[in-house]
Amino acid sequence: MDQKILSLAAEKTADKLQEFLQTLREGDLTNLLQNQAVKGKVAGALLRAIFKGSPCSEEAGTLRRRKIYTCCIQLVESGDLQKEIASEIIGLLMLEAHHFPGPLLVELANEFISAVREGSLVNGKSLELLPIILTALATKKENLAYGKGVLSGEECKKQLINTLCSGRWDQQYVIQLTSMFKDVPLTAEEVEFVVEKALSMFSKMNLQEIPPLVYQLLVLSSKGSRKSVLEGIIAFFSALDKQHNEEQSGDELLDVVTVPSGELRHVEGTIILHIVFAIKLDYELGRELVKHLKVGQQGDSNNNLSPFSIALLLSVTRIQRFQDQVLDLLKTSVVKSFKDLQLLQGSKFLQNLVPHRSYVSTMILEVVKNSVHSWDHVTQGLVELGFILMDSYGPKKVLDGKTIETSPSLSRMPNQHACKLGANILLETFKIHEMIRQEILEQVLNRVVTRASSPISHFLDLLSNIVMYAPLVLQSCSSKVTEAFDYLSFLPLRTVQRLLKAVQVHVDVHSHYNSVANETFCLEIMDSLRRCLSQQADVRLMLYEGFYDVLRRNSQLANSVMQTLLSQLKQFYEPKPDLLPPLKLEACILTQGDKISLQEPLDYLLCCIQHCLAWYKNTVIPLQQGEEEEEEEEAFYKDLDDILESITNRMIKSELEDFELDKSADFSQSTSIGIKNNICAFLVMGVCEVLIEYNFSISSFSKNRFEDILSLFMCYKKLSDILNEKAGKAKTKTANKTNDSLLSMKFVSSLLTALFRSSNEFMRYAVNVALQKVQQLKETGHVSGPDGQNPDKIFQNLCDITRVLLWRYTSIPTSVEESGKKEKGKSISLLCLEGLQKIFSAVQQFYQPKIQQFLRALDVTDKEGEEREDADVSVTQRTAFQIRQFQRSLLNLLSSQEEDFNSKEALLLVTVLTSLSKLLEPSSPQFVQMLSWTSKICKENSREDALFCKSLMNLLFSLHVSYKSPVILLRDLSQDIHGHLGDIDQDVEVEKTNHFAIVNLRTAAPTVCLLVLSQAEKVLEEVDWLITKLKGQVSQETLSEEASSQATLPNQPVEKAIIMQLGTLLTFFHELVQTALPSGSCVDTLLKDLCKMYTTLTALVRYYLQVCQSSGGIPKNMEKLVKLSGSHLTPLCYSFISYVQNKSKSLNYTGEKKEKPAAVATAMARVLRETKPIPNLIFAIEQYEKFLIHLSKKSKVNLMQHMKLSTSRDFKIKGNILDMVLREDGEDENEEGTASEHGGQNKEPAKKKRKK
Repeated sequence: MDQKILSLAAEKTADKLQEFLQTLREGDLTNLLQNQAVKGKVAGALLRAIFKGSPCSEEAGTLRRRKIYTCCIQLVESGDLQKEIASEIIGLLMLEAHHFPGPLLVELANEFISAVREGSLVNGKSLELLPIILTALATKKENLAYGKGVLSGEECKKQLINTLCSGRWDQQYVIQLTSMFKDVPLTAEEVEFVVEKALSMFSKMNLQEIPPLVYQLLVLSSKGSRKSVLEGIIAFFSALDKQHNEEQSGDELLDVVTVPSGELRHVEGTIILHIVFAIKLDYELGRELVKHLKVGQQGDSNNNLSPFSIALLLSVTRIQRFQDQVLDLLKTSVVKSFKDLQLLQGSKFLQNLVPHRSYVSTMILEVVKNSVHSWDHVTQGLVELGFILMDSYGPKKVLDGKTIETSPSLSRMPNQHACKLGANILLETFKIHEMIRQEILEQVLNRVVTRASSPISHFLDLLSNIVMYAPLVLQSCSSKVTEAFDYLSFLPLRTVQRLLKAVQVHVDVHSHYNSVANETFCLEIMDSLRRCLSQQADVRLMLYEGFYDVLRRNSQLANSVMQTLLSQLKQFYEPKPDLLPPLKLEACILTQGDKISLQEPLDYLLCCIQHCLAWYKNTVIPLQQGEEEEEEEEAFYKDLDDILESITNRMIKSELEDFELDKSADFSQSTSIGIKNNICAFLVMGVCEVLIEYNFSISSFSKNRFEDILSLFMCYKKLSDILNEKAGKAKTKTANKTNDSLLSMKFVSSLLTALFRSSNEFMRYAVNVALQKVQQLKETGHVSGPDGQNPDKIFQNLCDITRVLLWRYTSIPTSVEESGKKEKGKSISLLCLEGLQKIFSAVQQFYQPKIQQFLRALDVTDKEGEEREDADVSVTQRTAFQIRQFQRSLLNLLSSQEEDFNSKEALLLVTVLTSLSKLLEPSSPQFVQMLSWTSKICKENSREDALFCKSLMNLLFSLHVSYKSPVILLRDLSQDIHGHLGDIDQDVEVEKTNHFAIVNLRTAAPTVCLLVLSQAEKVLEEVDWLITKLKGQVSQETLSEEASSQATLPNQPVEKAIIMQLGTLLTFFHELVQTALPSGSCVDTLLKDLCKMYTTLTALVRYYLQVCQSSGGIPKNMEKLVKLSGSHLTPLCYSFISYVQNKSKSLNYTGEKKEKPAAVATAMARVLRETKPIPNLIFAIEQYEKFLIHLSKKSKVNLMQHMKLSTSRDFKIKGNILDMVLREDGEDENEEGTASEHGGQNKEPAKKKRKK
């Protein structure tokens, strides 16, 4: 039969073939085709012949084709055919499909859809035919019967796709089904059907199957729905990341982890590569990604950002077109996230309303951690982001060697955190990816060398951390390092110091690694150093400081180092025992024409020798006992001992005249003799300090040695007094400048302990040096002298010093000490308190993890045996114990009379209490006790000292905001201010409330007034942040009506809190706008804050404009807030504006007649400054009223019934008032017109003002 069909098909006409095919029974053809195909014979020719003899122009032919199609589809799906034959059959079916009439195409499509929904497909090969059928159907113009209606071919296709996407898809055919749609012409709506279906299948598929499905979706996205595709992929993997993290950090061990970590990261990496590849081919997809992630952050910086989406963005930075905008988006997100964190941490009010969430910084570091799983496409973006954050948010200016922050204090912390995050990103990326290490190191070194004029401490810290982690990395780019060292002589001293300290770790580890390579590298560095040492005496000084650390790490260098130091000392030592003085100071000074400079820092050389000698005696000599060289070595160190002993004896015998440094000597900085004498004086003082420490260390507490120490100190003090006296008379800038002390921190702590049983000048000197060391620590993070770079040793010394200072201050109060002999300068007790204040601050800055250990060290009642029991005592409990001591001291001070009140001590005590209070847990009873105590002090004590009042009020506010919102406190304080300063209407008598005694006529303005306005600004900032957050949520939720109908339900507590805050703040401003505030900063700040108040009220009104339709109107408490603003604030604002303007005019008129032109100019400048915010305030009020009208219309509630439209609307038109104030010769007509006009404005609000 098959041969006959083929021979008939070979004829020119198909008539005979048609006739023959019609004679066959129904199943003959299908059986024949089936047998041929299964046996592996070529079925293509037979199929072509059957199609030739079954034209679609005849009904019989069409039906025959239809049966053949069904048969072939079943054959292909059965899996019985060879691959080539199945492919050939499908190919022929594809070619012939477009000949089918519409109804049969619909039938065929429905067969496929039924097979998919019922799961009857075996291998899915036949699915290749479905897109051809759907495409052919779309081209049919005639109306087709579909269901109960009649549709066009295009509409039928849409219905079929809808039916297919709404049914069940077998997991194994999801990729194939998604893939087939790329060959079908689809409308935007149809693409959305398919995309939604494919995305919904993610959760049902194996993880390894998702990347190919994502690939097919991305191909499909070129037809539309790019946003949905990206959103779906990001949302799925963000949720999977979150679930995975929860599983890994869960308290209970899970029996089965959903996804192994490595597998998840590899899949995510593959998907990110697919998306980046798709973006390269379709830039529109990239634009959609950036837009989607930008929009998601309008309300909340964490929206849409997850470790997965951040990794995706970082990979997109490899595409140049998107690099800048993606990095800018990430940079902005980081800083916004840190600002949000700062806002939340500083406000208990916000913490109660906003749940804790992970922050962008944490997510980025998680990306770094995840990148270990072959995410090479992310590393370059991480490096670029790290350097961008460090470059953008590092310290900005350098002044006199110190870094100055140019940004305001509020924004400084987010910037510092962003810079630190950049460093962490680079360090962690450096640790994980070896291939990127050289690039990171080279970029850091480039910045160190090329940015000498800007601060680079953050890059040097990073360099130090890099070298500590991988010391040998310096060898891999040794050429870059030696190049950096070639520039040393051109770099600032501090940069040189820190660069040397950063690479010092590498030099110290040569014994553990390839010593030959390391030695060669070190020699190259030393060559560069030698070139510098010949130029800068400061660098030699630094070398002396570093020798001790070198010896401590490399004991085999001891002999050569000590010999070098000895030979250096002999150049300046007078060997004859009878000659005074014992040192050749002239040789230490370099004279080049008129220029005098220090050539040899002799005091630092002696200091280095003293410390190295002490180390040598304690470390090397005990190990050498029994060796042959013992005598020779002993002679060596005895030589140095003898020299130091001789210098000590002769320094004690020497008078200042021997150094030519007595009172008659010239110490002015304007003459070369004066400069030389200053240098010599500082050298002698430094030598005295070194000898004091040397003699103390070898004294074994002998009386003679202590007498020598006191004699050396007297020499130091005489010279110090002369220098201070001369500097004081000259009134030079150096009058208050002191040189760094050469005493080591460990010796200072020992000396304090030994001396604090008596009161004398030596003790004052020791305390001053301790203060200097702590100040050094606060400014630089380390101290001068041996072990000054060792954090653990510094911490131990801090603990010892603090314990002594605390004992001295609490044992001998300042009042007791000062009641006796009056001494120049601060009393020792006050110096101790100053030291404690600096230490508490430094410990929190540098030793936060060791706070518990620090507080335990201060507890003198602690005994070693009780240490185990004491481990349970919390930081809060230990801090509360220390706080009580300082509270008692402050109460004693406050019990004294006003004239005996020690303002300096009170300020220091409040600063100490503020510092310690930060260690209290806000939820603890100790914190509440501290808050109530501070509040009581403010309520019961009235002092006229403005600085004390400011610091105490700042403490009260800092405690209050950590416990609850301060709005009620602000309202009470505003009533007190109003009571003390009086009303803007002189006829109104204000009742004094006296909530807080600390508010009095002297402190009410500007001190307390500016403080409360500053706090009100913070509250408004918090409220504004919450409103922005709500708006962002609403804009996302209104994407679907269903979501928006429920949008406001979870937000009700937040809305209520916002309205309560604004309501109480409104009563606060209600008091202040009626207060007769003095001209100046108070009026200026109040006008600006009122403007912010109205801007925030407007933001809230605009929020309700967004949600009022879906939430069914506006809440009642919002109506009350609007009513309150209309009755208690807006009219009073206009009265206050008139009060400010009238006051300005009266100042101007009196000033012109009586005061000098300069004073008049100053007054006019102040007037201009004060009246400048007025137009902004009026505009803010008008904007508020404008949006209230809109809200009234939309909510069907008449909110304007409580608002009286302002009468000052003509202010902007009659702007000549300012010109009149500034003009020297006033124009009478204009003045009278303006005055009468503003007088009229003032009448209406006055009627509404309550009598007090």
